Amino acid sequence: MEPMDIVGKSKEDASLPKATMTKIIKEMLPPDVRVARDAQDLLIECCVEFINLISSESNDVCNREDKRTIAPEHVLKALEVLGFGKYIEEVYAAYEQHKIETLQDSLKGGKWSNGAEMTEEEAVAEQQRMFAEARARMNGGAVAPKQPDPDPSLES
Repeated sequence: MEPMDIVGKSKEDASLPKATMTKIIKEMLPPDVRVARDAQDLLIECCVEFINLISSESNDVCNREDKRTIAPEHVLKALEVLGFGKYIEEVYAAYEQHKIETLQDSLKGGKWSNGAEMTEEEAVAEQQRMFAEARARMNGGAVAPKQPDPDPSLES
């Protein structure tokens, strides 16, 4: 009998794009190093297992907090619980960079979903405020309420 994962598909159904993974592997190595196909396949399987492990622990953390949606804070806590605490800073930095790049990409599209335009500087400042709130929640601290923006019509 095959082991089943949470969504009811066998673990063999879960995989990562081989071409993408091969590219990542090659980028991390010196140009004169070659990797056997079996070694590439093994690395890909290790990555899939790592994702399964982190996902499962993130789900456990989420459930312990009586939440229904796994948030980035849950993933970071899962890394800590599983003994990967020394990577949390780097993972969080990569996550922040991803969010900034995603925000910049959406700004290039023009407007936010509510129709209000925002400069790149305003968007980055808002994002940093949101990161600070998330950090405070993650660390159990109180979150300062959002300060209302000054009314531009009152400024001279």
